[in-house]
Amino acid sequence: MKSTIKIVSLSIVMTVVSSCSNEKITEYRGKVKFETLSVSSKLAGRISKIYVEEGQTVKKGDTLAYIDIPEVNAKMMQAEGAITSAKGQLNMANKGATADQLNQIDGQIDAGKAQLNFAKESYNRLQAMYKDSLVSLQQLDEVRMKLEMAKAQVASLNAKRKEVSQSARIEQIDQAKGQLDRAVGAKEEVLSAESEKYLIAPTNMTIETISLQVGELLTPGFTLFNGYEKSSLYFRFTVPESKIYDFKVGKKITLVNPYTKKETEGEITAIKQLANYADITSTAPLYDLNESIYELKIVPTSNQADQSYFLNATILLKQ
Repeated sequence: MKSTIKIVSLSIVMTVVSSCSNEKITEYRGKVKFETLSVSSKLAGRISKIYVEEGQTVKKGDTLAYIDIPEVNAKMMQAEGAITSAKGQLNMANKGATADQLNQIDGQIDAGKAQLNFAKESYNRLQAMYKDSLVSLQQLDEVRMKLEMAKAQVASLNAKRKEVSQSARIEQIDQAKGQLDRAVGAKEEVLSAESEKYLIAPTNMTIETISLQVGELLTPGFTLFNGYEKSSLYFRFTVPESKIYDFKVGKKITLVNPYTKKETEGEITAIKQLANYADITSTAPLYDLNESIYELKIVPTSNQADQSYFLNATILLKQ
């Protein structure tokens, strides 16, 4: 009976040892990675203030820096002036002429009527003299021409008086509206540029590097802040082509932190070839240089709340 117990116990121990030997640390050495983020400005300006430091963790919407853009103030004044002018043109088109303008036209009409009456009297006198053969036909025609010109001038002034007393033509109103819309659009553009004075964190992120200092000029599109998103953790391994067939997308992987000894469950989400030599990084590149190199992207599937990871820290693969 005792012999039987000993044999059973020995078999259990051998089974445990055998199972432990199947899960060992492999030769692969990977790196902890996070999705990188770059924050830049659309407009050129001088850096006035920087509110964060390298290594600091910020939340989405936090202000990272203030950029001084003097041109924005000048363009805002121009836009405000254009809006005021366009509104005045539209009001004039809708309401017609002012009282002073109408009074000026009425005065011109009165002067035109006086010239017309004088031309009529002159024509009547010369017509009577022509009948008595005291003036020539040419003299009478000259006076008749002046009479017709006076009539035309009075008619023109009356038509102008009627036009300005009413609202403008629909085409003129539409033109004034278009000018106002263009001025408002210019102001919206300036307001958009105004918001570019502040560089805002696009998401929760950790600031890794700050490229410029206060007082330096920031050009459009130049990256001022480089950082990474803490919630975008993944692990990167480089594998030679002779061993890449041991892996496939969707395969479950166990990872080990060599310093804390804590394990993490993960899954291979992507396998791609690294064509550029500069991208081929590994802590132990034990492979033939003639081999193609592939990258494994492994995303954790277990809860990471109790673990801490640092960018580019070493991670091991357990198999």
